[in-house]
Amino acid sequence: MVSTSLKTTNQIVAKPPLLVFQGTLEHYRTILGEQYQVGGSLVNSLIVATSATLLAVLLGTPAAYALARFDFRRKDDLWFWFISNRFMSPVVIILPVYLLASQLRLIGNPALLIAMYLTFSIPVVVWICTDQFRSIPRELDEAAMVDGASPGFIFLRIALPLALPGVVVSSILSFIFNWNELLFALFLTRGDGVTAPVRATSFLSGYDVPWGAIMATGTLIVLPVVIFSLLVSRHLVKGLTMGAIK
Repeated sequence: MVSTSLKTTNQIVAKPPLLVFQGTLEHYRTILGEQYQVGGSLVNSLIVATSATLLAVLLGTPAAYALARFDFRRKDDLWFWFISNRFMSPVVIILPVYLLASQLRLIGNPALLIAMYLTFSIPVVVWICTDQFRSIPRELDEAAMVDGASPGFIFLRIALPLALPGVVVSSILSFIFNWNELLFALFLTRGDGVTAPVRATSFLSGYDVPWGAIMATGTLIVLPVVIFSLLVSRHLVKGLTMGAIK
């Protein structure tokens, strides 16, 4: 993908394929121009993915703490409801969501796309963070309560810092899903508000396939996730293996 994005059109279709060639940034200049407007779609993806991830963490971590620390009626049913939302395939609900959004005239509204991403991001946060909160000794909470600390103080100042690896991992996984998601973005965005994966699909028209532009766009879409994953890989491995060894 990267090598094709750096080839000219003649080099891309050359037979046999060229392994050694003089690279060019022509396709990157093309897709970032007014014709394809990939730069704006990358900004849209960043806004939507970041907003959905932050909201998922803000809403999911208190829910995970409540499930890990408190006993109440139908707790197991609530836990299963959170997880079952993640089990659901997006293609099953895209049609009713599209029809409902059309009636409410929400097609093209980024808030709708963020809300749909929360449907799948919050369960990931709840799932990972609940196990992380359960691994924190209850004695810490009891000691803080003896000193007069409120439940909110215990959550923010004691439990949340200790559960930070789980929060980081759930944030990483949520961001990657939100950044790469195509199905909902394809149906629920329009015009200048489309995300980068949707913009990449718009290059296909008839028999003319601009492989250079497609590969350059794919490289720009993948590159932020690759760099982000490399920077936080240590936290990712630590969070995914937490609880495996007692």
